[in-house]
Amino acid sequence: MAEISDEQSSEGIDIKRYLQIVRRRHMHFLIPLFIGWLIVLGSTWVLPVRYKSSTLILVEQPTMPKNYVEPNVSDDLQTRLQSITQQILSRTRLLLIIDKLHLYDDNRRLLTPDEKVERMRKDIDIVLVRDSHGEQITAFKINYSARNPNIAQQVTGELSNLFISENLKVRQQQSEDTTKFIGSQLETARASLAEQEAKVREFKGQHEGELPSQEASNLQILSGLQAQLQNEEDALNTAKQQHIYLQTLIDQYHALHATSRSADGSPTSLSQIDQELDKLRSKLADLSSRYTDRYPEVESLKDEIAKTEKRRDALKAKGNDTTQYDSAESPQNATQLQLKGQLQANQAEIVNREKGIEELKGRVNSYQDRLNTAPVREQQLADLTRGYDQSKANYDQLLKKQNDSEMATSMEHMQQGERFSVLDPPDLPLKPDFPNRLKFCGIGLGFGIVLGLAVVGLLEFLDDRLHSEKEIKSLLPMGILSEIPEVVSPSDEQRDRRKMVLGWAMAGLVLATILAGSAFSYLHD
Repeated sequence: MAEISDEQSSEGIDIKRYLQIVRRRHMHFLIPLFIGWLIVLGSTWVLPVRYKSSTLILVEQPTMPKNYVEPNVSDDLQTRLQSITQQILSRTRLLLIIDKLHLYDDNRRLLTPDEKVERMRKDIDIVLVRDSHGEQITAFKINYSARNPNIAQQVTGELSNLFISENLKVRQQQSEDTTKFIGSQLETARASLAEQEAKVREFKGQHEGELPSQEASNLQILSGLQAQLQNEEDALNTAKQQHIYLQTLIDQYHALHATSRSADGSPTSLSQIDQELDKLRSKLADLSSRYTDRYPEVESLKDEIAKTEKRRDALKAKGNDTTQYDSAESPQNATQLQLKGQLQANQAEIVNREKGIEELKGRVNSYQDRLNTAPVREQQLADLTRGYDQSKANYDQLLKKQNDSEMATSMEHMQQGERFSVLDPPDLPLKPDFPNRLKFCGIGLGFGIVLGLAVVGLLEFLDDRLHSEKEIKSLLPMGILSEIPEVVSPSDEQRDRRKMVLGWAMAGLVLATILAGSAFSYLHD
C-alpha cells in the first residue's frame, strides 16, 4: 500500500524533489542571481548618461473665422508636419545647429559631418498629440537627448524655433504660390474673355440689323416700309391714270387740229407743219438707228422731210396769211402746250414713283432677308455667347478666388492663420533620462533569476548522483522489502543547521543588497 501511494504521488508535481533541489542548490542560484543583477546595475554606471529635454508646441487655429477669410493653405496638418520635419532634419539645417552648439565634439574619435547628422537624427524624437477622438492634431512634442542637460535644452529650443518659423514660412510660401497661380489663371481667363468679347463684337458688327435683339425693330420698320410702299404704289397708279387722261386730251386736240388740214391732207398752218416735221424727224431717227441711209423707207422719209421743209418755207413767205392763221390758232396752242407740260410733269412723277417703289422694294426685301436670317444669326450668336458666358463665369470665379487668396495671404503675413506656439518651453532636465537605474535594477533582477535558474539546471543535468529514495528505487530491478533508517549524528545536525542558516543569511544578504542598490539608484537619479 505504501508503494502504491508513492507511485500515485509521483504522478503529480514532485514538490519534495524541488525543495531538495532548493536546499541543495540555493547557493548556486543566489550567487548567479546576485552576479547577474550586479552586472546589469553596474553597466548603468558605465553607460554614458543622457538627458532629455522636451517642449510642447500647440497648434493654434486661425484667429479669423473661416466664413470671413478662407485659408488657401492645405488643412492636412500631418502632411505639412512631415514636410517641415523633413526640411528641419535635413543635413544642412542640422549641421548649422551642430556647428553652432559644437555638438558631438567630445567623442574619443572624430566624427564626420554625416555621422554627426545621423547621430542627431537618432537623438531627436517628435511625438504627435491628438484630440480625444484621435482625429485632429492639437499639439506635438519635440524631444532631444544629450549628455549635457543644458545642451539638450538649447537644442530643443533651436528645434522648436525652427518648427515655428518654418511653419510660418511654409504657410506664407504656399499662400503666395496659390495666389500667384490663381493670378496666372486669371490672366489666361482675361485673355480668353477678351478674345470672346472681340468675336461677339465682330459678329455684331458684321451682322448689324440681323441680330435677334433687333428683330422687333426690324418688324416695325418692315411694317412701315410696306405701308409706305403701298402708298407709293397707290400714288403711281393715280399718276398713270392721270397720264392716260392727259394723253387722251392731247390726242383729242390733235384730232381736232387735223380738221384744219388741206384737202390733200397736208397741214395748212405753220405750227402744224412744225409738228409734222417733228414726227417725221423722230421717225427718221428711229429708222436710222436700225437701218442704213440707203434703206428705202429712210430715203422716202428724207424726201418727205425735204418737201415739208419747202412747204414750211413757202408758208413763211406769206407773212399776212401766216399771221392770220397763227393768231387764229394761238389759244389752241396754249392749251396744248399746257397739257404737254402737265404730261411731262406726270411722266417725271411716274419715273420718280417707280424709282422710289424700286428702292422701297429693295429695302423691304432687305428687312425680310434680315428677318429670315434671324434664326441662323440667333444660333450663331448663341454659340458665341455660350463661349463668352463660360469665359465670363470662369473669369468671375477666378477673380473672386484671387481676392479671397490675397486676403488669406495677407492674413498669413499678419500671422493670423494657423500657427505653432510654444505651450511648454524646453525644460532643463535635472535627472538623466538614460540610463534609468531603477528600471535597470528590475532588468538585472530578471536577468539574475534567469542566470541562476540556468546554472542550477545545468548543474542538475551534469550531476549523476542519486539524491532520493525514488531515484534509487527506479534503478533497482526488484522491490525493496525493508529500509535502514538514516543515522544522524549531532555533528551532522549541526552542519545541516549551519548550512540552513548560511543559506538564509545569503538569501537575505542578496535581497538586502538588491533592495539597497535599487533604493540608491532611485535616490541618485
